[in-house]
Amino acid sequence: MSHAAEWKVRLYLFEEDRTTKARLEVDTGTNKLTGHGTARCAPQDDDVPEIGDELAAARAMENLGEQLKRTAYGDMKAVGAPSDQESLKPYSGWLDMDAS
Repeated sequence: MSHAAEWKVRLYLFEEDRTTKARLEVDTGTNKLTGHGTARCAPQDDDVPEIGDELAAARAMENLGEQLKRTAYGDMKAVGAPSDQESLKPYSGWLDMDAS
């Protein structure tokens, strides 16, 4: 069975007061999901916007990846297929500063 698809992905980055926020949107044509990530520059560190962009974007991608896995596991359950769910918790070093 062949299958081809195109998903539209957009990444938005915002920086203010040494904090970078990322919003990552994916549109699969049948579903829309949004991932979020934040990075904060420590007061003693040089403010390098590229580093904030990279960290915030990576964290938004991790967040979106977790959502996609949950969606896939739900779809598997809906069609009666077993899903061997792995842990969906964030990596131990990652804190979602927006959720606190």
